[in-house]
Amino acid sequence: MSTVPERSELADEHTWALESIFESDEAWADHFETVSGRIEELTAYEGRVTESSETLLELLELREEIMREVSQLGVYANLRASEDTRDQEYQALSGKAQALSSEASSAVSYIEPELQELTEADIEEYVDEVPELAAYDQFFDDVLRAKPHTRSAEVEELLAELGEVTSSPSDIYSMLANADMTFPTVEDPDGEEIEISQGNFTKLLKHEDRSFRKQVHEQYYDEWENVRNTVGTSLKKQIRKDVKVARARNYETAREAALDGPNVPTEVYDTLVDTVHENLDLLHRHAELKGDALGVDELQPWDLYMSLTGEEGPDIEYEQAKDWIVEAVEPLGDAYQQRMAEGLESRWVDVYENRGKRSGAFSSGTYDTQPFILMNYQDDIASMFTLAHELGHSMHSELAQEAQPWHDAGYEIFVAEVASTVNETLLTHHLLETVDDDELRLHVLDEYLERFRSTLFRQTMFAEFEQQIHERAENDEPLTPDVFDELYGDLKGAYYEPAAVDDHIQREWQRIPHFYYNFYVYQYATGISAAVAIVEGILEDGQTGGDGAAAYREMLRAGGSVYPIEALDIAGLDMTSPDPIESALSVYGDYLDRVDELR
Repeated sequence: MSTVPERSELADEHTWALESIFESDEAWADHFETVSGRIEELTAYEGRVTESSETLLELLELREEIMREVSQLGVYANLRASEDTRDQEYQALSGKAQALSSEASSAVSYIEPELQELTEADIEEYVDEVPELAAYDQFFDDVLRAKPHTRSAEVEELLAELGEVTSSPSDIYSMLANADMTFPTVEDPDGEEIEISQGNFTKLLKHEDRSFRKQVHEQYYDEWENVRNTVGTSLKKQIRKDVKVARARNYETAREAALDGPNVPTEVYDTLVDTVHENLDLLHRHAELKGDALGVDELQPWDLYMSLTGEEGPDIEYEQAKDWIVEAVEPLGDAYQQRMAEGLESRWVDVYENRGKRSGAFSSGTYDTQPFILMNYQDDIASMFTLAHELGHSMHSELAQEAQPWHDAGYEIFVAEVASTVNETLLTHHLLETVDDDELRLHVLDEYLERFRSTLFRQTMFAEFEQQIHERAENDEPLTPDVFDELYGDLKGAYYEPAAVDDHIQREWQRIPHFYYNFYVYQYATGISAAVAIVEGILEDGQTGGDGAAAYREMLRAGGSVYPIEALDIAGLDMTSPDPIESALSVYGDYLDRVDELR
């Protein structure tokens, strides 16, 4: 019987090096007490932010010192909690860190309202008096830009204090999905008992036996049906929270509020949805190719993850995946490639699934730590691409933190999803051009097409769903599991027109954690569009670390020192235009042609 191992069964080299942050939980606890005792130092400046240029610099430097410590405490606790969501001690640790973060945010919530009493001319005068303040130009611009949506100091403090409460829907959903839910054990065609999990579900849907896939599909979603009302309620509360917070900040819609944070025009969102809708025929063609490959009259939901070869892809062990990914990023320059290789040998990655481990994958870390990547590696091509994806995030952080001060190092998701997808695109190119194995090349091509499908089309579909359910909340219309099923089912039917939509796949919204991230998912789709254009430019240079690669690295190093739209402009892209999206769709069509020829 194939079972998911316990955490204690994993080899140290396949786990992340959290001891590099704190050598023990006791060291964390000691540091927690020290930092929590310093929060009141920040409140001493309330009412004094604009007292003088010297006072302002003193406060900003103190804020950085304390918030960097708070971040380290939070990252350690959250990563420990992610290792095993059943471990109540680490869940408590994470809760304490979250509470401290809320307390610290509340303690500095007066800064922006008080700064907004100044004009641009006042800021310029302060910089003339204390030149060190010039390093905060982007911060000052962002604060003044947000003036129409910033409330009084009292309201801002209240909103900050409520951060721990307003995150409840997401926290509850995460605990339910990752810790409390268990899925059935199914018998594969070889007679082996396999426990379905959040980590292996999509891999099982790539099994060549169709009846087995159907069994996995139905039993997995039947388990979600058992918690239908709980998940429906948590999502409803999340959406209504988004709407109420947006209104509290004088925004007309939750979407406007979410996109205004990183200063992304809402037209970018609308252009994405419109352009993708105009090209759904490409996705329909992809689905038809899957149906042809499988030799079925009608494509079913449990067929959608299948390879265009009609077979499971070859196993890709973790060590091989690492080697190929490092080789693939050579066009980005020797320094980039070497830094990534060193990171992979320095326990950046928590590699394999274990019982209770948070599902999916992510890249984390702080300004003062190495990157940390959570994986649930499954020895397949998809896991290799996911590793490349998360390494893109980690390398982005490394370069930005190296080049920028703390307050300008953090970058927005809009830009982050470009860095991750550039790595995926380079990996595809490398494997198609260098691996002398037709079967592997066909599976790599298929995987990249799947990445297009799931990143450009699927995430845009998610974005439409997210927009629709927020609009219902804004219009005071009911949000129930039945409503979610209907809206999601209609979108699934439009996007995957050649495929059937059953009552199980209508529940898919229940398993998508990104719906708790407040208009997050569209950035995957814009990210792949920008990434494809960047990689095409880099490869056209024909040399390692050429002009295109240099511009791209400059974009990464910019971090948060410029707004996301401006950062992509450094790499030569205009994201307010449909051109990058159309370019990506053109490549998707070309790859469909290529795989059709190879089959």
